[in-house]
Amino acid sequence: MGITARGIGLLVAAVVLLGAGFRFAYPELTLLGAAAGAAVGYAALVAAWRPRLTVTRHADPDRVARGEPASMTLTVRNAGRLRSANLLAEDRCGERSVPVPVLRLRPGRDAEVRYDVPTHRRGVVPVGPLRVTRRDPLGLVALARPYGAAVPVWVYPRVHPLTAVPRGAGRSLDGRVDGVPHGSITFDSLREYVVGDELRRVHWRTSARVGELMVRENVDTSLPHLIVLLDNRAAAHPQRVGGVAESFESACEAAASIVTAAHRADLPVVLLFAGAESGAPGGVTDVGSALGPLDRLAAAELSDADEAVRAATTRLRQDRLGDTLIFLTGPGGRDDLGHVGALRGAYPSVVVGVFGAAEPTPPGAAGLVVVDAADGAQFAAEWDGVRRW
Repeated sequence: MGITARGIGLLVAAVVLLGAGFRFAYPELTLLGAAAGAAVGYAALVAAWRPRLTVTRHADPDRVARGEPASMTLTVRNAGRLRSANLLAEDRCGERSVPVPVLRLRPGRDAEVRYDVPTHRRGVVPVGPLRVTRRDPLGLVALARPYGAAVPVWVYPRVHPLTAVPRGAGRSLDGRVDGVPHGSITFDSLREYVVGDELRRVHWRTSARVGELMVRENVDTSLPHLIVLLDNRAAAHPQRVGGVAESFESACEAAASIVTAAHRADLPVVLLFAGAESGAPGGVTDVGSALGPLDRLAAAELSDADEAVRAATTRLRQDRLGDTLIFLTGPGGRDDLGHVGALRGAYPSVVVGVFGAAEPTPPGAAGLVVVDAADGAQFAAEWDGVRRW
């Protein structure tokens, strides 16, 4: 609860009038002071009354690519029986305030406002909560309360179409490594039969031995497994334009394009961050079970962990999460390409995308295939050149 400047002035006047009235025995001044104090007290009681409002929101859509339109529809309903007078309301949308017309909203009536959500930058735009301010008729006291929960609008990086996906690495018995465009099927395990399984997958010999139907489970061992490592260190993206690291935004667009192309081709893909993700523990993190990859890219922020790439490559060498590694970094990350190049023994295909560098990366840096690109669109245009993997 806050007392306005008018309320403070009237409260000071009440104290002065009461003091002067009692000091000099003027009942008129005492009466005026008591009236002024009573007015402030009444104003506090009026402002303290909490109106019964229900707030609903609908984002259309709640997930959108950068630059595409998105809107928020806010509906405020007066669920009380009395008339709610002198209400002022505003909604928070990112960094700006949106006025909501709820002044003198009648009981059982709705007030609806629809406004655009800014999507010119990648990120998670928090919308809400609604802030309702109640004032007394004299404007002496104002009390603001939040209504409803905040709703996030996810602004994804732009996705550029990629026309090529890498080929898998199928190892034959004599040690050769063959390119397998769509993978190969290999027996993995047996499980109990469930309704809907094809009878041609039943393993009859085992079924006769255990007394119940057993079904073969196959896996695609040579299906290409993509690992996208996004360098989100602040040191890797030192250049800022209006407080925004454009090289990091381009790297996020490239990561989103690769992940989207892999999903469309039904290829396994894992998105990792060199530094800590927002709300995630430090080190290389993979919280894909909680959020989708595009959601994680929308919420991605720069980290101050300078040694994160070394820790990331150590984990990748130990775990061997796939056969195709794609490292996306900025101009400040070229000094760490040696750590990435050391993974060539564990990953048959290693490609690096460098964004925003003033000069092209020296050819043959760390023995890697390096794609220099000004932004995500240029990276997508040069992606076909990587098909020789």
